[in-house]
Amino acid sequence: MLRSRLAVAIAASSTALLLASQAAAHAKLVSSAPAAETVVAAPKTISLTFSEKVVPAFSGFDLTMVEHNMKVPVKTAVSADGRTLTGTPQGAFMKGTYKVQWHAAGPDGHRMTGDLSFKVN
Repeated sequence: MLRSRLAVAIAASSTALLLASQAAAHAKLVSSAPAAETVVAAPKTISLTFSEKVVPAFSGFDLTMVEHNMKVPVKTAVSADGRTLTGTPQGAFMKGTYKVQWHAAGPDGHRMTGDLSFKVN
């Protein structure tokens, strides 16, 4: 009886630790340049930095000018350390609000998404 309770307790603890480590392993956005909700001069690049390495094949972002619902083509690359996704817009910025919709997958394969906006003056 004591052995079966001990086995159940060990199994439950192992499962809880596994789930906790998996939940902590997801790539989360920790900073961006331009920062969210800021007003900036036209940036040459847009950088998103994550809490862990991201898989380049499954990570990227779209850039849209909000007022005209116009997509801006962006060429993206992942930094050597694998934590920063940098995009170079392939067109000139006009004054207005821009929305970055990103997606990133960490080595665990879990895909995270999010968005942020900034304004070009």
